[in-house]
Amino acid sequence: MPQEKAGQLPPSWQAVIGQEFEKPYMQALRDFLKQEKAAGRTIYPPSHLIFNAFNHTPFEKVRVVIIGQDPYHGVDQAHGLSFSVPDGIAPPPSLINIFKEISADLGVRMSGKGDLTSWADQGVLLLNATLTVTQAQAGSHQGQGWEAFTDAAIHALNTKRKGLVFVLWGSYAQKKGGLIDEKKHLVLKSVHPSPLSAHRGFFGNHQFSRINQYLIQHGEKPIDWQV
Repeated sequence: MPQEKAGQLPPSWQAVIGQEFEKPYMQALRDFLKQEKAAGRTIYPPSHLIFNAFNHTPFEKVRVVIIGQDPYHGVDQAHGLSFSVPDGIAPPPSLINIFKEISADLGVRMSGKGDLTSWADQGVLLLNATLTVTQAQAGSHQGQGWEAFTDAAIHALNTKRKGLVFVLWGSYAQKKGGLIDEKKHLVLKSVHPSPLSAHRGFFGNHQFSRINQYLIQHGEKPIDWQV
């Protein structure tokens, strides 16, 4: 994949949501991030990876959207893809549970590596609702503007594309469901894969096989979920 400049959207996304950068909320968000850095706080992911999900999954290539909440806030965990961690970083508990469900649903053996870039390159947009976070402070950048930006991305996919699969795990992601026309797209919901809730309906939801069945029915290649 060609690398975009740090903090820059690729052209396919610029064409549909580039205008968001001119809006007042985005300037306020830039100011907030500058203030955090000026105060000596570490922000994740690194600036060149903030739009990593968009860079790996161009607008016209999106087939599935998996919506997360915010980036991981531990050292070296976040790299701009929801639920994913770079190679060499231990998968967090929610990701371990995602892998357990894939193995049970599809009968595949997972490697234990947590880098989901291969999903993104197949058209799975791994989109967090909030694209940055301050180290060790979960949810610290919520309400600063990112939600409006990711709403714009989902709205563009909803209106300009059809036959996509939107995956909404947990109440936070499901709030985005109001932006999606379920007559045009498949919307899959369940509890979050976190250890606190996975046993209340995430395990056994068979959503990975359902995604692939839907894609095949619409003339698309299934996703190879094996990592």
